[in-house]
Amino acid sequence: MATIGINQVKVGVTIELDGNPFMVVNVEHVKPGKGSAFVRAKLKSLKNQALLDRTFKSDDKIEEAFIEERNLQYSYHSGDFYHFIDTETYEDLAIEKDKLHETDKFLKDDLVVTAMYYKKELIGVTLPNFVVYTITHTEPGIKGDTAKSGTKPATLETGAVVQVPLFIDVGTKIKVDTRTGGYIERAV
Repeated sequence: MATIGINQVKVGVTIELDGNPFMVVNVEHVKPGKGSAFVRAKLKSLKNQALLDRTFKSDDKIEEAFIEERNLQYSYHSGDFYHFIDTETYEDLAIEKDKLHETDKFLKDDLVVTAMYYKKELIGVTLPNFVVYTITHTEPGIKGDTAKSGTKPATLETGAVVQVPLFIDVGTKIKVDTRTGGYIERAV
């Protein structure tokens, strides 16, 4: 593992604290009028998604965590396990629902996701930021509804429910931000 100075830490860097991997979400370098400078960081646990605030002295050294990423293609789901195919080795992998961290509601057939491994242990799965889904159920729109007049719930092909503009109907393809679960735009 590489040791880095706290002043080299940026948003998106993965570090190890107490044997667990964390991703830096926010960094603030503070130089008070009196006393020595320090760094205030907001960290997100890659194992359980918990947020942690930590303060470091400017001369602290921390361990950088090496996260191995592998592409997996979603295949099917059975009970509490979701089955994926490794796109390089074609190995079938069964991943428990709790390792997906609430992303399971956006999984659809053949979707390629990124699996993150830390010390050869699967710690999580991330979906592409934007994915196109088909609306399977929503209340019908009314003539004259516009994009700015409000929203309504709509069920996606995966079963997830998102808020969409009133003019969206069943069968419409939409782009969804999988990080927030928000509607982005109609897809072509």
